[in-house]
Formats: sequence, structure tokens, C-alpha cells
Amino acid sequence: MTEERERRTGPPEGLPVRVPLDGLPDRVRIYEVGPRDGLQNEPATVPAAVKAEFIRRLAGAGLTTVEATSFVHPAWVPQLADAERLYPELAPLAAGGVSLPVLVPNERGLERALALGAREIAVFASATESFARANLNRTVEESLAMFAPVISGAAGAGASRIRGYVSMCFGDPWEGPVAVADVVRVGVRLLELGCTELSLGDTIGVATPGHVTALLTALGEAGVETGRLAVHFHDTYGQALANTLTALRHGVTTVDASAGGLGGCPFARSATGNLATEDLLWMLHGLGIGTGVDLERLAATSRWMAEQLGRPSPSRTVRALTGAS
Repeated sequence: MTEERERRTGPPEGLPVRVPLDGLPDRVRIYEVGPRDGLQNEPATVPAAVKAEFIRRLAGAGLTTVEATSFVHPAWVPQLADAERLYPELAPLAAGGVSLPVLVPNERGLERALALGAREIAVFASATESFARANLNRTVEESLAMFAPVISGAAGAGASRIRGYVSMCFGDPWEGPVAVADVVRVGVRLLELGCTELSLGDTIGVATPGHVTALLTALGEAGVETGRLAVHFHDTYGQALANTLTALRHGVTTVDASAGGLGGCPFARSATGNLATEDLLWMLHGLGIGTGVDLERLAATSRWMAEQLGRPSPSRTVRALTGAS
């Protein structure tokens, strides 16, 4: 009897029971940030060949959008200094229809990315003055002025998608709570400059569902269509999935996540890991929301990557599915 109870109460075979809820989208696009945001602040250099294999495995699991790297100056983020070597190795994936956006900080970064064939780019803005100074050594207005020619240059080169990240949307380690109006102002400016999508970042993981609702409502009142929004939550206080579900109820259908829960932000104190893609998938699949991603295959990929890094994956779902400790 004891054995039977243990068998019945053990984890299901790789997938949750599907019980849909009303008011949620039928499908969600996962914007995978593990190879860039997840690896950017790793202390030990990850070889370009390992990064390329990581991206190939992510695509093989069904992820169709994988942010590949960043064309920043090597002194800023040494881990991503191999962008010129890495990106050409991914050409077969791009030819097969996998979107491989890259982060660019300025016009020089854009030139480097375009020269290698990148046609989806992202810029990284801040809703707060303190983080703009820490990350870009500029004020918010100066950073937006810097991004203007980058965005227009990408559009002129035929970029298919231009994403604007807005960091510190809910709280800032130097300034504390961030006014919703400040986030809306920066987000609207990025769209006016030509961004086609906004990713709203909870960089230090302090958001709660009510705050998420307030920001999304304010953006809607400012004329920003929900279809142009993505959310990017960190799990510092265990709120990432609750905040994601709130955003889905509001109509958001693009969610940023990092395979295995890798990453944080090297320029922000107290920023912990991104929402793990596998944890997100467990929730989405349980809600009957389509993603096109094979959860078990992705978990195996994240376990493989954790082995390359020499430490366990922080994702609870990865640990549960793969038996990793």
C-alpha cells in the first residue's frame, strides 16, 4: 500500500496535468535569453563552441526565438567578447527559421551585428537615472539620444524586429520604488524612436501582481498595444511566475525566460536569476497554453549546460525532471 501511494503521488511523467483557466491566451511566445542574459556575468569564460551547442540544443527543444549574444565592447562584458566568432556558427539555425536577436549598445555595436547578418536587434534602456548611469554612464535622456541612431539604423538596414528593453521597471537598488509614470515615459519614447517591441524588466525581482497590473494598465492608457509588450521577470522573491500569470491575464503573449534559470544583471546589486524557462513551461503547459517547446528536452539541455558550468541548475523543474541535485 505504501509503495502504491508513493507511485501515485510521485511526479508525473514529464508533463503536468492540463487544466486550463479562462481569460488566458491560447499560445505564448517564449523569448529565450539564456545564451546572452544568462551567461553574460559568468565568472569563467564559456567557450564559443559550448555557447553555439547550447543555442543549437535550445532550438532543438523547440524554442524559436533565442537571444544569441551582445555586441558590446569586450571590456564591458568579457563573457560576450566572442560575438564575432559565435554568430556565424549559428547561420544554419537562422536559415532554418530560428530568430537570433542580439543586443547592441550603440552604433558601433550595430555595425558589427549587421556585418554578420543579424536582422533582429535590441537596445537596453533604463527607467531610472541611477541605473542609466551605472549601466551606460549616461542620463536617461542621453541614453535615449544614443539609441535613436541605433534604432533608425537598424530599421534602415531592414531589421525585422527592434526590441527595446526597459530595465528597473518596478524597483531600483539605488532609488527604491520606481514610479509607473517614469516607466511609461521611457517605454513610449522607445516606441516613438522606432522600437517594435518593449520588454518590461523587473531587474531586481521586486514586482508583485498588483504592480504589474498597474504598469500594464498605464501603458494601455498611454496608447501602447499589449501585443507590443513582453515581460522579463526575475525571481528574487519568488514572484516571477505569479507576475507572469498576471501579465498573461492582461493579454501579454511574449515572456522572456532563461533556460535553467541562468543569469541576472552584472550592473545591478541584488539582481538574482531570471525566470527559468522550464519553470515557466511547467505552468504554461499545465494551463493548456501552447508554446511549441519540448519541456523534457529543454530540461536535459539545461542540465547539460549546468554541467558545463560546474554547478547544479537553479531551476526547480530541471531538478525535478532530471533528478539533478
